[in-house]
Amino acid sequence: MTATAPRTQTTPVAPQASPARRFLVQLLSRYSLVILWVLMLLAITAMAPEIAPVSILRTVLSQITPVILLGLGVVIAMAVGEFDLSFAGIFGISAIALPSLAVLYGWPVWAAALGSIAIALLLGLINAILVVVVGINSVVVTLGVSSIAGGLAFLISNETTVSGLDLSLAAISNGRLLGLPLLFWYGLVLVAIVTYVMAATPVGRHMVFVGSNRQVAALAGVAVSRIRIGAYLVSALLSGLAGVLIAIGNGGFNPGSATAYLMPTFAAVFLGTVAVVPGRFNPVGMMIAAYFLISGVFGLQLLGLTGWVTEVFYGTALILAVTISHLVQRRVRT
Repeated sequence: MTATAPRTQTTPVAPQASPARRFLVQLLSRYSLVILWVLMLLAITAMAPEIAPVSILRTVLSQITPVILLGLGVVIAMAVGEFDLSFAGIFGISAIALPSLAVLYGWPVWAAALGSIAIALLLGLINAILVVVVGINSVVVTLGVSSIAGGLAFLISNETTVSGLDLSLAAISNGRLLGLPLLFWYGLVLVAIVTYVMAATPVGRHMVFVGSNRQVAALAGVAVSRIRIGAYLVSALLSGLAGVLIAIGNGGFNPGSATAYLMPTFAAVFLGTVAVVPGRFNPVGMMIAAYFLISGVFGLQLLGLTGWVTEVFYGTALILAVTISHLVQRRVRT
């Protein structure tokens, strides 16, 4: 009897995607939000043909710079695994402290600006101590600090809008460069700096490491507590800086208006995780998402939809952004 060789069962090999297809998939995964933003701007241009496209772009880019600065602080905190709800409150008290100290209490403007930044850093330090050192839940601490900051903002302003800053100072924030306010360029420069730090420095790599797994990062010799404390301080510093710049640009501030920046900022931060670096909180993605959202609001305004529609739009955008961010992050981890 002749022995027959055993039959081997071969597994079919899936065809490899072509380089062009892989490039297209990667391009869409990183820059689909940019493509959607461009399409939205084109739609807005079609809706308002009497407005020059350049004017529409300048109008969009001239808005919500506070959201860019606030979003940077939230991105830094989220990148290290922290949740900061106090940024709007810190922004508000810094913005009202400057005109209050200068107009109501007679401080020199430069001293009032430094005092506003100091208040922001103090609140950031309280966040860091209670969350990192004491170990209290970050949501509870930062929500409480935000409420305290909001109450103190009304206290130092005598519960009213404070104005009266020298109008010549407004050029610091509202001066124009290439047709855009200096606030836009400040935001752009800060986004570039934070992007470089997070992507190309040891500190940035440690931030990502801590955000991914604190225990493993500590075993690897990373100063986890120092990174987390630094994140809270930088977040508070950026919030304070945003407050100072807005107060100078407007000549004053209304302490009750700070909470209006809460929803747009969170929506931009979470929606930004689907752009540029999918699955990660990143400054460039946050900036793109912020202007994508303001373009949507601008389009609604052209349609005559204002007031409650804006709130619904930002709320819906936040829910969708968090959902998409969760799905993208789960896919990246898988």
